[in-house]
Amino acid sequence: MAEQRSIITELTELERLYGTVGRPSIAKVTDHIHSTYRPFIAASPLVALATSGPEGLDVSPRGDPAGFINIEDDKTLLLPDRRGNNRIDSLRNILHDNRVALLFLIPGIGETLRINGKAEIDTDPLLLQRFAVNNQLPRTVLRITVDSVFFQCSRAIIRAKLWDPAEQIARNRLPSPGTILKDLSDIDGEAYDAALPARIKNTLY
Repeated sequence: MAEQRSIITELTELERLYGTVGRPSIAKVTDHIHSTYRPFIAASPLVALATSGPEGLDVSPRGDPAGFINIEDDKTLLLPDRRGNNRIDSLRNILHDNRVALLFLIPGIGETLRINGKAEIDTDPLLLQRFAVNNQLPRTVLRITVDSVFFQCSRAIIRAKLWDPAEQIARNRLPSPGTILKDLSDIDGEAYDAALPARIKNTLY
């Protein structure tokens, strides 16, 4: 008996399996930052930034107090690049392929906001100054030209119970950064963990 093939390789197969796209899923998409979507951006303290480069795909978090992403106009977002680990994976990718995707999360809200567009890396001094925190400037700001904006329904957040305090996991249930580094390298993990809280506090911006 021949083995039944289970891997989908054709779009027609996929569409047949999932069916017709619902009208609301089409109607909610705009090619600009519509006024009804502005409050989601203003309320979000955390965004996942997806990029693509020669080494493959990357997604990384961007977080700050709610409203940290500036809406310059209906087609443009400004996203400061805060201090990090200097891997600059996202920025390297943008130099290779300027397409980006953003997923906005808002604590307590099930719906998320998705934005697709194209980014460029800006170092204009006056622009950087607009995003100063504690007199610390971001090194760059991403200027993102919006191609599409739409909300994602709450099913995934509800299934994950993401905002349910009862589902929060104690930090000691997972390996610490120092433990991970010790397991993967010759770095002194205990010393790393001991120094980490002060290092984060002193280098947050």
